[in-house]
Amino acid sequence: MKIARLLLFPFAVWLAYSATPAIDPSLYLNDVKFLASPELKGRATGSPELEKAAAFIAGKFREFGLKGPGGKDYFQPFQATTATRLGKANHLRFQENGRTTMLQSPGDFIPFNFSQAAKWSGPVVFAGYGITAGQQAYDDYAGLEVKGKIVLVLQHEPQEFDERSVFGGKNLTSHAEFVSKASNAKNHGAVGVILIADRTNHPDTPEELKKFGTADGPKDVGIPFVQVKASQVAGWFTAAGKNLDTLVGEIDKDLKPRSFAFPDSIRVTAETDLTREVKTVRNVAAYLPGESAEYVIIGAHYDHLGLGDQHSLTPSLVGTVHPGADDNASGTAGVIELARWFSKQPKQKRGILFLAFAGEENGLLGSGFYAEHPELPIDNAVAMLNMDMIGRIREGKVYIGGVGTGSTFRDMVGKIAPHHTLKVDFTDGPDSGSSDHTSFTAKRVPALFFFSGLHTDYHKPSDTWDKIDSADAAKLLGLVGEIIDTLRTAEGRPEFVRVAPVNPHGAGSPGPMTSSSGSGYGPWFGSIPDFAEGIKGVKFADVTPGSPAATAGFKGGDIMVEFAGKPIENLYDFTYALRAAKVGDTVKVKVMRDGKAIEQNVLLTSRR
Repeated sequence: MKIARLLLFPFAVWLAYSATPAIDPSLYLNDVKFLASPELKGRATGSPELEKAAAFIAGKFREFGLKGPGGKDYFQPFQATTATRLGKANHLRFQENGRTTMLQSPGDFIPFNFSQAAKWSGPVVFAGYGITAGQQAYDDYAGLEVKGKIVLVLQHEPQEFDERSVFGGKNLTSHAEFVSKASNAKNHGAVGVILIADRTNHPDTPEELKKFGTADGPKDVGIPFVQVKASQVAGWFTAAGKNLDTLVGEIDKDLKPRSFAFPDSIRVTAETDLTREVKTVRNVAAYLPGESAEYVIIGAHYDHLGLGDQHSLTPSLVGTVHPGADDNASGTAGVIELARWFSKQPKQKRGILFLAFAGEENGLLGSGFYAEHPELPIDNAVAMLNMDMIGRIREGKVYIGGVGTGSTFRDMVGKIAPHHTLKVDFTDGPDSGSSDHTSFTAKRVPALFFFSGLHTDYHKPSDTWDKIDSADAAKLLGLVGEIIDTLRTAEGRPEFVRVAPVNPHGAGSPGPMTSSSGSGYGPWFGSIPDFAEGIKGVKFADVTPGSPAATAGFKGGDIMVEFAGKPIENLYDFTYALRAAKVGDTVKVKVMRDGKAIEQNVLLTSRR
């Protein structure tokens, strides 16, 4: 065991070197007002308005006399998939008892935004809810041959209205997610998935298809996935001598699947035509040098949802500006005002790197890219401090996550917090998956996460600047600034400590970001995912010591391509394959390491 170093100076030395920022609330609020203004239209990644925000941030850094890291300019460009659009060739044709029916999109059927663009065809099988759940001992695919076939599945999950259900009852589990059904079908060898819209479980509601672009998921799940109305496929069940409502009732009654193959007379030929836009977006960075090469990172993401997307919590208002005042103009303004303050202070032992990330709402893209391509050596980063949603402090209470990720953090925060009037609630874990600090803990950089809490305006057009409490936000920035100053003047540096995630699906989470580590129910594997784009498979940023993955010899940099005989193309595939297993299962896992395939048997355990 390593011995933690004492981080704080003796009192007299601390008094000489401390600089607790006195942040001007009016300047802070002016920054928020601009970033959340109608002119910036919600700062969507890849939009001209995000570029205006980037120029504004860089202009502030220039005004303060700061330069880009390494003498470069303030911008770090990277490529990001920013939008998916329906093409003109979408169609779905099926044969039923010698009759051909053609469905057109978007009126008769709609692809999901994460569907694969492809031409696909084949016979059809009914796979119930499309769920394979090891912990619940339920498998719609048991004994069902689907390889090379098209799978028809129900929305939601069994026993939706039964609070005693082994699933979620009224609180649906992750098995009900659209992308989970797609990944599971692909893992079983299907060539396409058709989802029956919501009417099956809610017979009193009108048949409506989910609007394109509003479903959460990866850029491309790797299989065509569309939705149709129950009335359009009712004849398929009649041809098979079945009744859909009866099947649903029977599954709910005894939790036994009722899957089957439709007659060969029913075949589907379809095309999903989707275009994905890739644009250059930019992180914004400025560096205040210290006397050594070591530095502290203070960061926040400056993007938001633009006019709304699949992450909007008011889908009916997609097309309306989602200004993102708290999420995350509030954190970005904090980075700007801390840069203003520290640029006027004397040079200290360590420098400060000010970072504003793009693409957080799309999946931590900007911070993930920076962590993979740092403009200063990442080993010289003694800590990363991330601010996401700090502008709506209620009753003087703020949250600091990640105090367990640095060997000296708990002692440091415990001593600094009483200097300030805010009430601090801190946790060991970094709230993994919730924001950009995750990209740095994956690189073994100790990280703290500052957060003022969720509210009813989160990811809605109502997250406006006039609801920001600039006075309390300025107080929090004073606390953050004192932590920065302590870190940059301390004799030693905190050692990184791997901590189990405490909030696997936190604010701003783009998906099952920590599922590979097995947080929550079910078996534990223990890998830490890398969120970089353009990787086929799941890249490990790190592996938790003592975990099943570590015991099997896997390590950071490995790329998983197969799990339990199922091909793995993305984190969603792995998430569902892991959920389908049980604690105590031994599964074969294949990874690529330096271009070579490595296979190991892994015993899945519960989290220790």
